Amino acid sequence: MESLPATNWAGNVAFGAERTHRPRDLDELRRLVAGSARIRALGSGHSFSRVAAAPGDLVLLDGLPATVGVDTHRSTVSVPAGLRYAELAVALHRAGLALGNLASLPHISVAGSVATGTHGSGDARRCLAAAVTGLQLVGPEGDLVELDRATAPDTFAGSVVALGALGVVTRLTLEVEPAYAMAQRVRVAVPLTEVADRFDAVLGAADSVSVFTDWRSPEAQVWLKRRTDGSGSSSGWEGGRAADRPLNPVPGMPPEHSTEQLDVPGPWFERLPHFRPELTPGAGEELQSEYYLPREAAPAAFEALRGIGDLVAPALHIAEVRTVAADDLWLSPAYGRSTATFHFTWVRDAAAVAPVIAAVEERLIPLGARPHWGKLTGLAPGGLAARYEQAGEFGRLARKLDPAGKFRNAFLDALLGDG
Repeated sequence: MESLPATNWAGNVAFGAERTHRPRDLDELRRLVAGSARIRALGSGHSFSRVAAAPGDLVLLDGLPATVGVDTHRSTVSVPAGLRYAELAVALHRAGLALGNLASLPHISVAGSVATGTHGSGDARRCLAAAVTGLQLVGPEGDLVELDRATAPDTFAGSVVALGALGVVTRLTLEVEPAYAMAQRVRVAVPLTEVADRFDAVLGAADSVSVFTDWRSPEAQVWLKRRTDGSGSSSGWEGGRAADRPLNPVPGMPPEHSTEQLDVPGPWFERLPHFRPELTPGAGEELQSEYYLPREAAPAAFEALRGIGDLVAPALHIAEVRTVAADDLWLSPAYGRSTATFHFTWVRDAAAVAPVIAAVEERLIPLGARPHWGKLTGLAPGGLAARYEQAGEFGRLARKLDPAGKFRNAFLDALLGDG
């Protein structure tokens, strides 16, 4: 019998499914959805919250046909929901095409990343879901629904980052562009005060920028990824000093797991992520939280987090700061505003981490922070929904498309309420 996962990647969430399925074609999936009382879809399992927990049936989509359809005339690609970004990137590059951005981890599934608003980094780069121009999903009666901005102009922006609440997404259409090369370099011994004081210059120093810190050390690493054709932009910032050897962003972890550095050019998909797709990522067992703040609040967030550095650092593997451009997707954490993101990779000790998360949120929530849907937060679902201006409108859309709540779990029941 095929072995199917009972927990997420980190092992901190048991899905609780009564039955787990891996359909082999679309018809099988449609029959499964039509015959289920409650059903949830699972991507690569990289969420740390209970967003993917399943009270009834859990369905994995990586058994569906992995056909990638490129439309060069429209500059789009049609992607099966269960495909991972690492696999998609290789197929696109072979066709001379690329995505505009990638997350730091290429092992995550396309549909799961889109559903939770996952992002990469870059002042001009929106979250991964903003590349979606159309999607196909299976509705509660097993019906096949096609959505795009032309056919659903009033609700498409609410149907992309949807937490699995509208149906089981089977395919997505993404914007693509011509393939490009990038080079990556690292600046070390960068004063954290300089990052805070010159935030726009530091985070604008390359096409994709990440700042790594433990919030206690006075110095940080800054990872800079630039397009080699000169089409990107740069503030010209060059703080700290250049790293003279490859590094891993997580202290003590092998640099061989990281994508190539030292300004060596390579394909876009081998530089945008931090970690190589062929190697197991992470610092071992871990938990994660992340908060999206208005960009202008970044200096205040730096000051607040440095003030509790002695509390935060012992619970951390590493923390990362990035930027994301605004989008119009209702449940995107970057909805309507240019964003600075504050990511925390915690040790896998929920009891030790919980009070630290509470202390972080006590400081960041008043600054306008929106927690990532797939990461840990101390906020109850109602408090989480309150951070999203369009949550009420999304709830009405979800109840219209799925009135019986077939695609909900306890997390979504509490989030959406009774309307």
